[in-house]
Amino acid sequence: MIITEATMKQVLDAFNRHDLDAIMEFFSDDCSFDFPRGPEPWGQRFTGKAQVREGLSGRFKGIPDVHYGEDVHWISAAGDKGVSEWTLTGTTTSGVKLKVRGCDLWEFQYGKISRKNSYWKIVEQPTSK
Repeated sequence: MIITEATMKQVLDAFNRHDLDAIMEFFSDDCSFDFPRGPEPWGQRFTGKAQVREGLSGRFKGIPDVHYGEDVHWISAAGDKGVSEWTLTGTTTSGVKLKVRGCDLWEFQYGKISRKNSYWKIVEQPTSK
Protein backbone atom coordinates (compact mmCIF):
# COMPACT_ATOMS: atom_id res chain seq x y z
CA MET A 1 0.00 0.00 0.00
CA ILE A 2 1.18 3.54 -0.76
CA ILE A 3 0.25 6.17 1.80
CA THR A 4 -1.75 9.01 0.23
CA GLU A 5 -3.81 11.92 1.51
CA ALA A 6 -6.87 9.69 1.01
CA THR A 7 -5.22 7.05 3.24
CA MET A 8 -4.67 9.69 5.92
CA LYS A 9 -8.38 10.60 5.74
CA GLN A 10 -9.18 6.89 6.28
CA VAL A 11 -6.88 6.83 9.32
CA LEU A 12 -8.60 9.93 10.73
CA ASP A 13 -12.04 8.44 10.07
CA ALA A 14 -11.01 5.33 12.05
CA PHE A 15 -9.83 7.59 14.89
CA ASN A 16 -13.18 9.40 14.86
CA ARG A 17 -15.03 6.05 15.03
CA HIS A 18 -12.70 5.01 17.90
CA ASP A 19 -12.14 1.81 15.90
CA LEU A 20 -8.91 0.44 17.34
CA ASP A 21 -8.83 -2.57 15.00
CA ALA A 22 -9.12 -0.34 11.92
CA ILE A 23 -6.57 2.15 13.27
CA MET A 24 -4.00 -0.51 14.05
CA GLU A 25 -4.26 -1.98 10.52
CA PHE A 26 -2.49 1.16 9.28
CA PHE A 27 0.45 0.82 11.71
CA SER A 28 3.57 -1.31 11.31
CA ASP A 29 4.45 -3.90 13.96
CA ASP A 30 7.40 -1.81 15.19
CA CYS A 31 5.52 1.51 15.20
CA SER A 32 5.80 4.28 17.76
CA PHE A 33 3.42 7.01 18.86
CA ASP A 34 4.46 10.10 20.82
CA PHE A 35 1.45 11.54 22.64
CA PRO A 36 1.40 15.34 23.11
CA ARG A 37 1.31 15.05 26.90
CA GLY A 38 3.45 13.03 29.24
CA PRO A 39 6.38 12.95 31.62
CA GLU A 40 9.10 13.52 29.02
CA PRO A 41 9.92 16.46 26.70
CA TRP A 42 8.44 14.41 23.82
CA GLY A 43 5.29 13.59 25.83
CA GLN A 44 4.59 9.91 26.38
CA ARG A 45 5.99 7.41 23.89
CA PHE A 46 4.29 4.14 23.06
CA THR A 47 6.34 1.60 21.08
CA GLY A 48 5.01 -1.44 19.20
CA LYS A 49 1.46 -2.17 18.17
CA ALA A 50 0.36 -3.45 21.59
CA GLN A 51 1.55 -0.32 23.41
CA VAL A 52 0.18 2.04 20.74
CA ARG A 53 -3.19 0.31 20.92
CA GLU A 54 -3.15 0.55 24.73
CA GLY A 55 -2.29 4.26 24.58
CA LEU A 56 -5.08 4.95 22.11
CA SER A 57 -7.54 2.97 24.21
CA GLY A 58 -6.64 5.21 27.15
CA ARG A 59 -7.19 8.31 24.99
CA PHE A 60 -10.66 7.12 23.98
CA LYS A 61 -11.53 6.27 27.61
CA GLY A 62 -10.20 9.61 28.91
CA ILE A 63 -11.97 11.67 26.22
CA PRO A 64 -14.92 9.42 25.26
CA ASP A 65 -16.26 11.82 22.61
CA VAL A 66 -12.89 12.84 21.14
CA HIS A 67 -13.20 13.96 17.53
CA TYR A 68 -10.69 15.25 14.99
CA GLY A 69 -12.12 17.73 12.48
CA GLU A 70 -11.15 20.64 10.24
CA ASP A 71 -8.36 18.40 8.97
CA VAL A 72 -5.85 18.78 6.18
CA HIS A 73 -3.08 16.34 5.20
CA TRP A 74 0.17 16.44 3.21
CA ILE A 75 2.43 13.63 2.08
CA SER A 76 6.06 14.22 1.08
CA ALA A 77 7.06 13.71 -2.56
CA ALA A 78 9.09 10.66 -1.50
CA GLY A 79 6.03 9.26 0.30
CA ASP A 80 7.92 8.54 3.52
CA LYS A 81 6.64 11.44 5.64
CA GLY A 82 3.39 13.31 6.15
CA VAL A 83 1.69 16.03 8.17
CA SER A 84 -1.89 16.29 9.37
CA GLU A 85 -3.47 19.37 10.94
CA TRP A 86 -6.75 19.10 12.81
CA THR A 87 -8.93 20.48 15.57
CA LEU A 88 -9.52 18.09 18.46
CA THR A 89 -12.77 18.46 20.35
CA GLY A 90 -14.19 16.47 23.21
CA THR A 91 -14.93 16.34 26.91
CA THR A 92 -12.72 14.55 29.42
CA THR A 93 -14.21 12.15 31.94
CA SER A 94 -13.71 14.88 34.55
CA GLY A 95 -15.92 17.25 32.53
CA VAL A 96 -13.24 19.49 30.95
CA LYS A 97 -14.27 20.59 27.47
CA LEU A 98 -11.45 20.58 24.92
CA LYS A 99 -11.07 22.39 21.64
CA VAL A 100 -7.47 22.55 20.49
CA ARG A 101 -5.66 22.84 17.20
CA GLY A 102 -2.98 20.22 16.68
CA CYS A 103 -0.93 18.32 14.18
CA ASP A 104 0.66 14.95 13.60
CA LEU A 105 4.05 14.35 12.05
CA TRP A 106 3.97 10.95 10.35
CA GLU A 107 6.67 8.57 9.11
CA PHE A 108 5.88 5.69 6.77
CA GLN A 109 7.72 2.50 5.83
CA TYR A 110 6.52 -0.18 3.43
CA GLY A 111 3.05 1.35 3.17
CA LYS A 112 2.46 1.43 6.93
CA ILE A 113 2.69 4.09 9.62
CA SER A 114 5.97 3.62 11.47
CA ARG A 115 5.77 6.74 13.63
CA LYS A 116 3.09 9.21 14.72
CA ASN A 117 4.23 12.27 16.65
CA SER A 118 1.35 14.41 17.94
CA TYR A 119 1.30 18.04 19.06
CA TRP A 120 -1.50 20.16 20.57
CA LYS A 121 -1.71 23.88 21.09
CA ILE A 122 -1.80 24.88 24.74
CA VAL A 123 -5.05 26.73 25.36
CA GLU A 124 -4.83 29.21 28.22
CA GLN A 125 -7.89 30.69 29.85
CA PRO A 126 -7.80 34.44 30.47
CA THR A 127 -7.19 35.35 34.08
CA SER A 128 -9.72 37.59 35.77
CA LYS A 129 -8.49 40.77 37.42
